[in-house]
Amino acid sequence: MSEAYQQLLRATIEHLERLRSRGVRFVPASTDAAASLSRPPAGRTARRSAPTTEKQPAPPTPETSPAAPVVRLRPPAPGENKQRALETLQAEATACVRCPNLAAARAHVVFGVGNPEAALMFVGEAPGADEDAQGEPFVGAAGRLLDKIIQAMGLRREEVYIANVLKCRPDTPGRRSGNRKPTPEEMATCKPFLLRQVEIIRPRVVVALGVTAMEGLFERRCVITRERGRYQDFGGIPVMPTYHPAYLLHHESVREKRKVWEDMLRVMETLGMEITEKQRGYFLKARSQS
Repeated sequence: MSEAYQQLLRATIEHLERLRSRGVRFVPASTDAAASLSRPPAGRTARRSAPTTEKQPAPPTPETSPAAPVVRLRPPAPGENKQRALETLQAEATACVRCPNLAAARAHVVFGVGNPEAALMFVGEAPGADEDAQGEPFVGAAGRLLDKIIQAMGLRREEVYIANVLKCRPDTPGRRSGNRKPTPEEMATCKPFLLRQVEIIRPRVVVALGVTAMEGLFERRCVITRERGRYQDFGGIPVMPTYHPAYLLHHESVREKRKVWEDMLRVMETLGMEITEKQRGYFLKARSQS
């Protein structure tokens, strides 16, 4: 291989690495350019890879690629006890005062609940008043609806893992009720806890519940109506964006419920779960009659 070819190859790799660091996933190329790349350099013979005897199922391919920081998850520690690792992380989160306003206003740090070996993880926005009082995510009205969704999938709450981007309820100075959206700074400060939860649990699929969950995970603006139902890549783990259960409580149309259910059907297919005809037909008959 000539020195000129090596220099060109190194320059190409460096350029592609810079594009990847900025979140670019696809690089357009002409047909001629693609064909030239498939040919080996002069003087070298292309090597054929050994045929595989068994075809492995491919993970879902992300369908959109908006610019966002590249997420890199640390590999699991050999022999790591997931339950013990989560308990250690929870103790650290409970003692956290990095956001003084949140630490002063909270009743509990709402860390997360569920199965450390879960194949499916749900990520929400932040604790509300009920969650702050009980110290557990999704226990209010939206949580009860999430439980119904999980049950409709043929799972139990104890089989999945549920967490939020923010572990403390956003404070609302001067207000006795209601919630507010976490700020980007608050989410960025708290994100290491969520990132570590994902690293420990290593779910096969993450469901992001609502726009704020997506913005907290990917650190970019999100339009959930455009992105729901389309897998995104999070350090090698597919993330399915969908509407937050609270949205369905305020928009009870069968059409909107069916959108969320279609997202869950895709998740079930990705996980290799059995799907009955009854499950496939949820909200379809009612919609046709409406």
